[in-house]
Amino acid sequence: MRGKTMGDALDMVRNEDGIAAVLGVLEQQFGEACHTGQAVRAQHGHTTTWIPTQAPDAVIFAKSTEEVAAIVKICATHKVPVIAYGTGTSLEGHVNAPVGGVCIDMSEMNKILAVHDQDLDCVVQPGVTREQLNLHLRDQGLFFPIDPGANASLGGMASTRASGTNAVRYGTMKDNVLALEVVLPSGEVIRTASRAKKSSAGYDLTRLMIGAEGTLGIITEITLKLQGIPEAMSSARCSFASVDAACQAVMATIQYGIPVARIELLDAMSVKAANAYSKLDLPETPLLLLEFHGSESGVAEQAEVFGAIAEDAGGTGFVWTTKPEDRTKLWQARHDMYWASLQLRPGAKGVSTDVCVPISRLAECVAAASEKAAELGLLAPVVGHVGDGNFHTLPLIDMENAEEVAKAEGFVSWLNDLAISMGGTCTGEHGIGQGKKPYLRKELGGAVDVMAAVKAAIDPDGIMNPGKIL
Repeated sequence: MRGKTMGDALDMVRNEDGIAAVLGVLEQQFGEACHTGQAVRAQHGHTTTWIPTQAPDAVIFAKSTEEVAAIVKICATHKVPVIAYGTGTSLEGHVNAPVGGVCIDMSEMNKILAVHDQDLDCVVQPGVTREQLNLHLRDQGLFFPIDPGANASLGGMASTRASGTNAVRYGTMKDNVLALEVVLPSGEVIRTASRAKKSSAGYDLTRLMIGAEGTLGIITEITLKLQGIPEAMSSARCSFASVDAACQAVMATIQYGIPVARIELLDAMSVKAANAYSKLDLPETPLLLLEFHGSESGVAEQAEVFGAIAEDAGGTGFVWTTKPEDRTKLWQARHDMYWASLQLRPGAKGVSTDVCVPISRLAECVAAASEKAAELGLLAPVVGHVGDGNFHTLPLIDMENAEEVAKAEGFVSWLNDLAISMGGTCTGEHGIGQGKKPYLRKELGGAVDVMAAVKAAIDPDGIMNPGKIL
């Protein structure tokens, strides 16, 4: 897999003359906002997984839609790649620059432009992070529910069609974005929709851009749906003898129609890591973490019904609470799982990968993944947003050990193929980027050619985040 990603550049040609011309114009026009130093460039090609860093030739910290459009126009004139950058938390090489080009850092476009509390929506710039937005909304009794764990930028979350722990109740980014402002590859600025909650006006360009990973344009403004903060929230946890038993409880919970807000799985290895890292004392067997939103009586009823389902599946140690401090501690431990898992093998690199399958195949897929990792001798803890059939494995490998790296590559490839064979997807939320490209055609067949046709029509010179998805 890593070899294929490095080879992406072989399919494209670096435009040396164009890059030199663009750098000259940008340095003159943007001055100190245009960075060409090695450290800044390397940071903006950084990836949090094993895909090697491919740095851009320059990084510009944009402050407005007008600046983004001006940069894109300059790059378009000289046919030079443009890569948008949020917070750098993506996992599949989304921000790499395989043939160089200009990275536009959106972090300084971080204003919350409007909150329409009566309409339950807001308008933000792409550099606003989800934590920043929710802190701003808190006193108005509102919140934005999409929670991928990392404090990602909302522009990046829209570009990768992010989801996370709350998706089982509130959906993913595609369900929570009403409209976008986008700079196209020509430098033209368009709006994809209005603030209306629904529309039948033409093609759905909003959802075309969501999940396009910056390959069709750069998002410069986002109109988001908001939710009222629930009257009450309760969290629950329950241990199980096996991953299969835990997954059976998940399937029953969804099939019963319990409006669970979050339902997360940690396998025994992950629970062990969480205990050590977050100073918990959970039984080191597969664990489900849940959260319920609603009225005080509603969340109590939901927790009790789940408790009965868990008992039928052999669950033990079922506990639920509405105390904010207890809920925060539990969910912070879940969000810290990446760092906690690294402590299972100090010095190793964590290679996070995700798949999503129909919920009826979830138990089978998770069990098969754990068995395959053990067969290969890989330490690979499992966590998952299992309420929608999505789970992650994190093989912990020594990157200097070629045999171990090859085993991990083989495992990731096998897992993606398995999920696709089960009617699932090679990625529930990470996106395609560079790392998942080998599996897209296996999953979607000729639909990939339609994607390529759309890309060619909107971006004929291929300057928008080249080497990603297609």
